[in-house]
Amino acid sequence: MRIQAHPTRRRLLRPLAGALVAALALTLGALGTEAATRPASAASLQQVTDFGPNPSGLNMYVYVPDDVDPNPALLVAVHYCTGSAPAYFGGGAQEFVRAADEQGFVIVFPEATRDGHCFDVYSPDALTRDGGSDPVAIRSMIAHATAQYGVDTSRIYATGVSSGAMMTNVLLALYPDVFAAGAAFAGVPATCFATGSPDNTWNSTCSNGQDIRTAPEWGDAARGMYPGYAGPYPRFQTWHGTQDTVLAYPNFGEQIKQWTDLHGLAQGSGAVDQPQQDWTRTTYGDAALPDFQSISLQGYSHDLYRTGMAQYAMDFFGGLDEGSGEPTPTPTPTPTDDPPPTPTPTGDPTDDPTFPEPPPGTCEAALTVVNAWQGGYQAEVTVTATNDQIHDWLTRFTLSGSNVSQLWNGDLQGTTGTVTVGNVGWNGRVTSGQSTTYGFIGSGTAPGTPPEVECFPQSVP
Repeated sequence: MRIQAHPTRRRLLRPLAGALVAALALTLGALGTEAATRPASAASLQQVTDFGPNPSGLNMYVYVPDDVDPNPALLVAVHYCTGSAPAYFGGGAQEFVRAADEQGFVIVFPEATRDGHCFDVYSPDALTRDGGSDPVAIRSMIAHATAQYGVDTSRIYATGVSSGAMMTNVLLALYPDVFAAGAAFAGVPATCFATGSPDNTWNSTCSNGQDIRTAPEWGDAARGMYPGYAGPYPRFQTWHGTQDTVLAYPNFGEQIKQWTDLHGLAQGSGAVDQPQQDWTRTTYGDAALPDFQSISLQGYSHDLYRTGMAQYAMDFFGGLDEGSGEPTPTPTPTPTDDPPPTPTPTGDPTDDPTFPEPPPGTCEAALTVVNAWQGGYQAEVTVTATNDQIHDWLTRFTLSGSNVSQLWNGDLQGTTGTVTVGNVGWNGRVTSGQSTTYGFIGSGTAPGTPPEVECFPQSVP
């Protein structure tokens, strides 16, 4: 099945009602007055099997709102390393889910199943159109959803965080005739993570921000993924934190080079504004429907995602063609979505922090070593809300003989001995029975028996 090339001037999503946007500033899970008049959604995340060619064994999940449009838009939402489709659905993608309920579009959630749950953005198969691996599986998911739900093929979009952001870059370069636009939160340019082998899954030169090329070189790398293609490339939005130490900040500039070249835009020709404090947004092309947009986040780490950012992404996808051309005003990311600030020590700084006693059985956590090598290992921790929804959480465990050298999707306090990790803004809200994950790289010997992890809910609504 082949999806036809998209027109570049079609919109994805009708802007969210102002009442809904304002309500997001008050509480992560609240709906505005206008949205509250709609019946409560009974829709849920559903797994789909037998969706077509799936060379890498990905899982497909789909969210179809109760009031789905007759010819809906489709959003492909790609999770982070150590993540899962249900975790992303119940955490960082919740703003997109609520918008789907309001506006009637469909969301596909691919799920990586290999160790570490990262997506393949490195193998030769993955970086060649229809070459195999994860991109072919995701392409099959799109074709299945298109046939099943009557998707408008001019309104197919992608977004992702971290590994999902890298895959967003790859998907839009491989299938420019399928996607209308994408938004990548903390990614790298397409082909940057190439290792030449499906067994070599990490490219340190790229992750450290040391793969520096000219704009034409990056553009040619993307064009080489789909040789012979002469049509337009999807519109693209990229976000990156200046303090990112997992996928270093220079990757932001390299993405700018790649996507401005693909769109034939001169670097430095964009219009600059500051939609939020510490955000610098540069918009290239038509102000009403830009070809490319970059958003630099001063002082943000790899865990950059905050409540409110999804609305800017959805506005970029197509909402800017309505009204004055400015995005629907979005609230400043709410402090209630971030982990509580670290208290100032009043005694011996080596003392263990004091945690409030949690209500019994509110959350639990478990650590799994997913990969180990000489002198190091990778682990992931799954946090589950057991009998009530939680809005923030802290975990605590003890490491002996090793230390945490790199952590993602969490806020770290302490690297050896007693280690505490709290949620970041986008993964603090976990509904009852659902889970979220964070991961880390350990230096030293992997624990033979995974340590017990205590879980402390910080607020229970």
